[in-house]
Amino acid sequence: MTDHSDFTVDVYQNEYLPEGAQEVNAIITVTADFAGGAAAQTPPAKAAEVIVVDCSGSMDYPPTKMSAAKQATIAAIDTLRDGVAFGVVAGTHQARMVYPAHERLASADEHTRAEARAAVAGLSPNGGTAIGQWLRLARELLAAHPDAIRHVILLTDGKNEHETPAHLDAAIALATGTFTCDCRGVGTAWVVAELRKVASALLGTVDIVADPDGLEADFRAMTAAAMGKAVADVALRVWTPQQATVRFVKQVMPTVEDLTAKRAPVSAQIGDYPTGAWGEESRDYHICVEVPAANVGEEMLAARVSLTALGPDGAARPLAQGLVRAVWTEDTALSTRINPNVAHYTGQAELAAAIQDGLEARKAGDLDTATAKLGRAVALATTSGNDAVAGLLGKVVDVLDPATGTVRLKAKVADADEMALDTRSTKTVRVGKAAR
Repeated sequence: MTDHSDFTVDVYQNEYLPEGAQEVNAIITVTADFAGGAAAQTPPAKAAEVIVVDCSGSMDYPPTKMSAAKQATIAAIDTLRDGVAFGVVAGTHQARMVYPAHERLASADEHTRAEARAAVAGLSPNGGTAIGQWLRLARELLAAHPDAIRHVILLTDGKNEHETPAHLDAAIALATGTFTCDCRGVGTAWVVAELRKVASALLGTVDIVADPDGLEADFRAMTAAAMGKAVADVALRVWTPQQATVRFVKQVMPTVEDLTAKRAPVSAQIGDYPTGAWGEESRDYHICVEVPAANVGEEMLAARVSLTALGPDGAARPLAQGLVRAVWTEDTALSTRINPNVAHYTGQAELAAAIQDGLEARKAGDLDTATAKLGRAVALATTSGNDAVAGLLGKVVDVLDPATGTVRLKAKVADADEMALDTRSTKTVRVGKAAR
C-alpha cells in the first residue's frame, strides 16, 4: 500500500497461480480521507450545480408530482454552499432557463437563493420530454466553469418521447467527461434503461422515487453529497507489462459499474479509467488481467494500479498506488485458494446481471428463464448478505428456499416494486472485515 495526499489504495488478491495459468484477479479498495490531511486545511473545492426539473405535461398527473418537484428543487438550492455556481433548468420537449433568466450560472448567496426559490415556485407543467436537450443545456452552462467540480441532478417522470434515441446518445456523448449526473425517476411511467444509460455514462446514480413525497429528502442528500466532493476528475490508472491484457476494470462497490470501455489510453501499457469526483468515501474495484503464462517459481508484477487527478496545469498527479502480483506455484493449497473479496464481488456482479436478465425475461413472457434467473439472484443475495436487494426480490417472487434460490414468480407485481428492483440491482454490500 502506498499513501499520498489523502488517498490510500489497498490490494486484495490471491497472487498464487498454478503453472501455466494466465488470469490474475484483484480487488482494489480506494479510500479518501480528508479529515486530517491537506484538504482539511484548504477552502472547499469550487463547485457548479445544475438542477434539471421535468416540467412536461405529465408532471401534472397527479399534481403532487410537480409540487413535490418544486419543493425538492428549493431544498437542493438551500443546501448549496455560498459561492457555488448554480442554475435551474426546466425540461420539456426543449430546455429553458428557470434561474437565472439568461443562460449562465449564478453564485449562491442569500439573495440569489431567494430569487431562485421564487422562480422555481412559479413553474407549471406543459410540454413533452427530450432529455438530450436538457443535457445539452446543462453542458453549456457548466462549460464556463472548467475548474469546478460539476454536478447535475436530473429528474423526469416519463419516457424520452420527443427526440430520437440517436439524439439522446449524441447528447450523452457530448456530456461525457464534463460533469457527473445523478438521475431520478418519479412515479412509474419512466424507462429505467434510459436513465441508467445517462447515469452510467456520466458516472452518476439512478434511482426511483415512487412516492413524490420522497423527492425533497433525496434532492437534499444528492446536493449535500455533491457539496462534499473535494477532488475532481480522478482516474484509476492501470499499467500492465508487455504482452499482458486488461480483461476488465469494474467498480464493484458501492454499485456495479463496468468501466472497461471507458479506458482512455495513456500509452500502449497504461490506461486511465474515469471515476469522477471524490469526497470522503471508499470504493472497491475489480481488476482482471491476463498475463503471459510462466513456470513454477517465477513471479511478475501483473499490474500497477494508481489513482491520479488533474493538477492546475492539466497534468495528472499521482495520489496513491497499489501493486498486483502473480506468483506461479506447484502448491495446490496456495493456488486454489480464492480470495474472499474477489469471490464476494464476483457474486455481486452476477447478482446484478441475474436480476436484470430475470426482469427482462419476465417482461418478454419467458417465465422459466425469469424464475431461474431471479431464483439465482435470491441465492446470491442471501449468501452475500445483501439484505436490501433480497428484500426487493421478495416483492417480485415468492421465496420458497432462499439458500437454494427456489422461488415462484408472483402473479401480480406493482410497477414501483419491479422498477425499484431494477434500478437498485447494482447496489452492493462490502465483504465482512473478518474475511479480508
